[in-house]
Amino acid sequence: MNLSEKKELINYLSQFISENRKARFDEVISHRTNYLRIVLEDLYQGHNASAVLRSCDCFGVQDVHFIENKNNMKISADVAMGSSNWLTIHRHNNSENNTRDTLLNLKSQGYKIVATTPHKNDYTPDTLPIDQKMALVFGTEIDGITPTVFELADEFLRIPMYGFTESFNISVSAALCMYELTTRIRKEVKDYLLTEEERTEVYLEWLKTSIESSEGLIQNFNKDKV
Repeated sequence: MNLSEKKELINYLSQFISENRKARFDEVISHRTNYLRIVLEDLYQGHNASAVLRSCDCFGVQDVHFIENKNNMKISADVAMGSSNWLTIHRHNNSENNTRDTLLNLKSQGYKIVATTPHKNDYTPDTLPIDQKMALVFGTEIDGITPTVFELADEFLRIPMYGFTESFNISVSAALCMYELTTRIRKEVKDYLLTEEERTEVYLEWLKTSIESSEGLIQNFNKDKV
């Protein structure tokens, strides 16, 4: 289905949601970005992953990558608060080294790999260069990022800390980084929003999620087009 056909389908499906919901979709999609992507490597606590998803939705970050080498990400509905319905979630669990494949693929799409770790002193969220699309990688709750991430990272990011504890909880770290980086991106980067094609794809998925009988309606739409 090409872009024009997807837009026609969106117009058709929009008849089956309320005007208030459509207005909300229009408002939210106008702020969505994938200039920054979040990558979660092998988190094993579902509430942490779910809290990150909730923050992604709140900050308008559309794309989240789950790398599942050892642990399958489980979303906690109580924590995520439905945020997973509005995000584009990519699960990577089909290769021998999902971390390497995922990061190399993101690099091929023009993303700079930024690894978060308290053990290197490269950049903080307020000093990290934002002149290129970036994928922000968070590692497991205890061990942090793996050697593969260290190898493939273009930059390293840490959050300044002044207490005895070595690091923040993963979901807190992600929220702090996203707040600072999305604020800077919205102020300093010209073309950070989703492209027209990306907006159309996301909007269509939102409609499918929102309309209980969407599959049947799409079948009817396609029949009428023949």
